Amino acid sequence: MFRATAGVVGLLGALAMVPPASAEDNAQYSVLIISRERLEVATSCEIGVYLNDQLSGRVFQEQSTSFNLPPGPVDVRLRLLPGQAPGCGAGVEDQRSTRLVLHAGQINKYRIALGQNGLQLKRADLGY
Repeated sequence: MFRATAGVVGLLGALAMVPPASAEDNAQYSVLIISRERLEVATSCEIGVYLNDQLSGRVFQEQSTSFNLPPGPVDVRLRLLPGQAPGCGAGVEDQRSTRLVLHAGQINKYRIALGQNGLQLKRADLGY
């Protein structure tokens, strides 16, 4: 009986040390949405989204992906990824990235478009 009581008291003490979750902490992050909803990129290949040169997401036609990121600069690069569809093999591509400066509490939406130098990001309206 003593062991059970000591265990419950110890568990309650451990729970008291854990800080409570708070919705206020969401203001410390920025939301980055990258959309491929329009048919501006006429390929069935998936597009890889690289954040600071690390593959962070994959976007297919008519999809979008979002990231909760800390405020500050982030380098975003888009790349066609090899996949199941024919013609999606790796090839020579533009290695340039777009530097975005994110601010705390801000929602940023960009759409993927095909530009003069390959895939690029264009600012988009949030739509709500």
